[in-house]
Amino acid sequence: MSKKIKIMVAAFALIMFGFTAQAADPVRIGYSIAKTGLFSKAAPSQISAYELWAELVNKAGGLNIAGIKRPIKLIWYDDESNPTKSAQIYEKLITQDKVDLLIAPWGTPHHLNVAGVVQKYKFPMVGNTAASVAVRQIKPGNIWFPTPMFPDKVAAELVKLLQANGVKSAAVISNVLPFSSENRQYLLPALKKAGIAVKVNEQYPPDVKDMTTMLTAIKQANVDAVIGLAYPADSFLYMGQAKGIGISAPFQFLLVGPTIDAFGKAFGKFADGIVTMGHWSPAQKAWPRAKPFFKAYKAKYKGMNPDYLDTAIAYMSLEILEQAVAKAGLDKNKLRQVISSDTFDTINGPVKFKGIENAITPVAFLQQQAGQMELIWPKKIATSKFMKR
Repeated sequence: MSKKIKIMVAAFALIMFGFTAQAADPVRIGYSIAKTGLFSKAAPSQISAYELWAELVNKAGGLNIAGIKRPIKLIWYDDESNPTKSAQIYEKLITQDKVDLLIAPWGTPHHLNVAGVVQKYKFPMVGNTAASVAVRQIKPGNIWFPTPMFPDKVAAELVKLLQANGVKSAAVISNVLPFSSENRQYLLPALKKAGIAVKVNEQYPPDVKDMTTMLTAIKQANVDAVIGLAYPADSFLYMGQAKGIGISAPFQFLLVGPTIDAFGKAFGKFADGIVTMGHWSPAQKAWPRAKPFFKAYKAKYKGMNPDYLDTAIAYMSLEILEQAVAKAGLDKNKLRQVISSDTFDTINGPVKFKGIENAITPVAFLQQQAGQMELIWPKKIATSKFMKR
């Protein structure tokens, strides 16, 4: 072999080694999460979705970035349940850690704060565990929300569900945190318009430790429905104290919490009949991705069920990101265009965005029945009918 040919071969080898090394470099994906603080009991549902997705994608060879597969490396920081700190972390992820992609924090206040950061740096991010009419004021193009559970829409559909099941009177108790308060803002006038009498209407602080006074008033009012606009911690508190006081309303609704696996295990048969918000189920045969996800989750987490609300929404956001990156790569402008215009196949069926909102997935409600979560509303995606407590 001539000296010239040897030099060319060596140069080619170096080039190919460079391409191989570049292809093997991890894609760095950053996020903040409420590992500690007020929302720490809710965040594991989201973390588990992120970790499962990264593991499954890496086992399949890595994240497809416009035809090149690269392993995923998750980079995260504890935002201590502080929305302001969450925004600071996302700025750090973008400007100092130089992450390739972003995934969302937990909760509505955190999303609202982070929205300003992704807008500032024109860095697209698919949100998940958040819904507020306030997000409609955000300029479209850098953040999207896969869940349809916006408070104004939830109120309208919940009232329809109540009417369909003969509810004439209700008690409404609400956490003062933003998502609960916003749901209350739209629910109370919707109940009035529907002719459903609100006999108890109370609010309580985020760190509530005792609901007995409120629950005693509810029992005395003898209402058809109890509507608890609660977060996970207060949903658990409600259940424990409602059992002791003997709350027997045939319709009982808790906003966030009952979809967590620990909820059903903690309360057993007493949890049967509890209604909550959620739009996903592995039993819905129209969504072929749902069952494999469910099985993979249970396999990884030793028989534990995914959170039918937060884990499902978080995983949907990752599927959307994965499919968008496969088409657009890491170019922010191309990624923004794909997310804004394409239809994505998820565990919850097809998703397409109109502005920042999911234009396909309907507002829906789940109910625990015989230890399992079932979709009961709307009828077009229901896996079971409503069951009175």
